[in-house]
Amino acid sequence: MPDEAVTPLIRGIAVLRRLTEADGVSSLSGLERATGLARSTVDRITATLARMGYVRLDGRDAVLAPRLMELGNAYLAALRLPRLLDAHADALADELDESVSLAVGDRDGVRFIHQATRRRAMSLSFRIGDLLPAERTAPGPLFASVWSEEEWTRWRERRAADPEDRGFPAVPARSRPYEGGADATALPAAQLPTIGDNFAQRAAEDGRAGWALDDQLIEPGLVAVSMPVREAGRIACVVNVVSHTSRHSAADLRDTLLPRLRTAVAEMERTLALNREPMPERRAPLTESNGRVDTGTGGNVTTPSGLADWTGASKHELGREFIESLARGLTVITAFGEGRAELTLTAVAQATGLARATARRALITLEHLGYVTTHDRVFRLTPRVLGLGFPPLSRTSLPEIAAPHLTELSQRLHDSVSLAVLTGDEIQYTARVSTRRIMSVNVTVGTRLPAYATSLGRVILADLPEARATEVLNGGMPERLHPLTPLTPLTPLTARTITDPERFRAELDRVRQAGYAMVEEELEQGLRSIAVPVRDRAGRPVAAVNVAMHSSRRTAEACVSDVLPELRATATRIEADLHIADRFSRVQLS
Repeated sequence: MPDEAVTPLIRGIAVLRRLTEADGVSSLSGLERATGLARSTVDRITATLARMGYVRLDGRDAVLAPRLMELGNAYLAALRLPRLLDAHADALADELDESVSLAVGDRDGVRFIHQATRRRAMSLSFRIGDLLPAERTAPGPLFASVWSEEEWTRWRERRAADPEDRGFPAVPARSRPYEGGADATALPAAQLPTIGDNFAQRAAEDGRAGWALDDQLIEPGLVAVSMPVREAGRIACVVNVVSHTSRHSAADLRDTLLPRLRTAVAEMERTLALNREPMPERRAPLTESNGRVDTGTGGNVTTPSGLADWTGASKHELGREFIESLARGLTVITAFGEGRAELTLTAVAQATGLARATARRALITLEHLGYVTTHDRVFRLTPRVLGLGFPPLSRTSLPEIAAPHLTELSQRLHDSVSLAVLTGDEIQYTARVSTRRIMSVNVTVGTRLPAYATSLGRVILADLPEARATEVLNGGMPERLHPLTPLTPLTPLTARTITDPERFRAELDRVRQAGYAMVEEELEQGLRSIAVPVRDRAGRPVAAVNVAMHSSRRTAEACVSDVLPELRATATRIEADLHIADRFSRVQLS
């Protein structure tokens, strides 16, 4: 370990890695055992990560939080490939009706940077950021075809040290012998053939052929075909088409899908040629907004004064439980991003507000751990950054993102809080926190209610284009098919339900201007609710969150003055997490 390495940063990253391997959640005592750190050290590290918003402390458990994805987002933004090639991969998946991945090499492994997965009973379970051993994949031999002797030596050492691939939790353990190998009784166990023994031969042959097959190397039934995407003569990434033997044999993949894969790869290479990476911005100029700098990763890095203020306030609040060197070291990763793939030490110091000496020690530590590389005094992130929480968090749904925020709001207001999405002309509850009262709103997750009579439905409908809102209320039929009835009959559910189409349009206009919807006893007598929208990165309403109560608990005026500010703040926090999580991953809305 380098003399100038930052020990708290090394320990903090070890905790994040163990949480990632535990699929995002672990008890604090489990982290103590897995890392070998003292319990007091684990407590301080998790307290610091919680202060940064990277983990959530839930009783005795530490849970990875969506904001941690800003580290992986920094790498993916700097890489540029997801932004340029994701649409091509998605189109290929639609055309072939098979799962398609984009992968990059990560030392002697392969790491996914994009997944376009088909939803089937038997579907691909790999996630963005998952690391696979190169010898058990189709992309692996293509990357290995250009390895140096040093890289081959590292691969052989890893195989010898980890004969069962236990260091790759995303794949089943490798076992001896494999089908088609030597007679299990003819040789000692250590000499029996295993998957990957012929990897050097495969790398040479597949490198010359320009494509590669995976015939059930990861697990029985899983087959894949891959081709490299080149930029300026080097392999930028590899496109991987995955299927199951119930649909295609490996030979069938080669004969049927390879021609279409070649066409897609040619289109990707043209896209890269038209979007050549400019000379790296070595200074990373800052754009200040309320004392913070937008990093392009969905999160923020504080400016010099902002970072000092934040760390000072955190230290004052948490005392010795807050580890400044850990927070500063992780902040260095977020200095990178789109247009900032390569940074000098000075640029990193400017972007983070750290002293050059502090930034230098953090970069030395990250390089030692394999998270950055350096060449000609310029630093660059490596794919290993994706191993810091990205795989489990890349499958996070909106209800999972919203749940802790809904709980906090319900505890502050002592009222029921819900999240819902628009499904046809109804809203469907996807997350809910109820209060314990004799008189309470009895709704469960999965319940559907007519959108027109709920605050959740109205606040989403009001934000849709008028034609789309009308179509929704027409049961999915365009307005031109309802020339005499521009809105579906608004069935009265109580005496106060708005049923006149023109009055309902006026109400949607009012909701749109106010930014919230309040519904009083239109769904059920005695029920009052107030809702605000939850928007995606493009500003589109994808869901809504509301507070519901008996009308005797608060007046309408009290809902606006007391509940609405809290409700809007909660929606803002949900949106902040959503915008980080969905930058390079698809967040399921329900």
